[in-house]
Amino acid sequence: MRPPSEVDVAIIGAGAAGIAAGRRLAEAKVNFVVLEARSRIGGRARTVNADGFPLDVGCGWLHSADRNPWVKIAEAEGLKVDRTEPPWGKPALEHGFSAEEQREFRSAMQAFYRRLDEAGDAHRDRPLADFLEPGGKWNSLLNAISTYVNGVELDRASVCDSAAYSDSEVNWRVVEGYGTAIAKSGEKLPIVLECKVRSVDHSGKKLRIETAQGVLTARAAIITIPTQLIADEAFRFAPELAEKLDAARGLPLGLADKTYLSLDDAERFPKESRLFGKVHSLGAANYHIRPFGRPVIEVYFGGKLARKLDEAGEGAFGAFAIDELANLVGSDIRPKLKTLAESHWARDPFARGSYSYALPGHADARRKLAAPVDGRLFFAGEACSPGNFTTAHGAYESGVTAAEQTIATLKRKRTS
Repeated sequence: MRPPSEVDVAIIGAGAAGIAAGRRLAEAKVNFVVLEARSRIGGRARTVNADGFPLDVGCGWLHSADRNPWVKIAEAEGLKVDRTEPPWGKPALEHGFSAEEQREFRSAMQAFYRRLDEAGDAHRDRPLADFLEPGGKWNSLLNAISTYVNGVELDRASVCDSAAYSDSEVNWRVVEGYGTAIAKSGEKLPIVLECKVRSVDHSGKKLRIETAQGVLTARAAIITIPTQLIADEAFRFAPELAEKLDAARGLPLGLADKTYLSLDDAERFPKESRLFGKVHSLGAANYHIRPFGRPVIEVYFGGKLARKLDEAGEGAFGAFAIDELANLVGSDIRPKLKTLAESHWARDPFARGSYSYALPGHADARRKLAAPVDGRLFFAGEACSPGNFTTAHGAYESGVTAAEQTIATLKRKRTS
């Protein structure tokens, strides 16, 4: 569809937050449109199909699943939610990481989090790395774990922001893909694809929104784009909103990428098992073997290691994983592996990263980013969530919140 010339509300971005906002506005019978720069919906949630399997190259786990709204939405769409416990709750396979070393690491990790808890100074922000044991044997692996969680190493992440994160530690999956669930939930919304928004002019009585497909006006807008696009000024406000720019720059996007490998002779590994790559090197890849029992390996890369491989170009993730697996379990596995899919979120021009983290000293940036402006500009996305950031359900909840704020404002203006 083409964008209309005028609407009551323009939603910018058709990721989890934009879809959530759109569903709520549709329910309230508000005149709106969703403007999406990509040729697909879902944002940083994306399921691709390879070798007959749906593979999530974006978000894959329904975190805090016992209270995650996407669970009911996925099931309402006829999709299956798998409630198998995640592999990180079990010991890893011992290739290059013995049972004794794993016990040592668990003790080191528990001590790290105990130091965080005992500090008791959440009002004083500083890097998470301050709580590492100086010269600790397991600091490299603790940093790697941070890159899966935060998309960045511990020296870049805020203690106060980390303390604000809320997790019930219940984790499920959508068999057909989390990205599939999110995309299906938005299929009936009025969405204009390949419609990049360049700027929002809020100087007049109505908003003037410049897009790749022309200009439209709106009474209000819900902005759900990733913080990196605001920080890099790929998306502009006129007049400039200095506080939003500052908030976005305090919430850069970390990087967590994946590659999937097909696995011949899959029975040599247990279903839903995992192993780590080189645990004492720069970063450490994490291998989830036979998810859903499929003959597939899902490989996670984060932080500096992910950026290094991303910069190396197409195929670098898969080549690295195959080389490392051959070193870990034996060279005979090499011909039994092939790359099925890779994600490159840093190179995606409409993401420029995976999910937000707060720099030390910027833990209040989420509140600042989420604050409405002049009762016309509303903000949503995982970075706006006060306690569920980095997640698709945090994005969803912020989208609903922004939609509720918009509906209430429109009602007030009609009655005033």
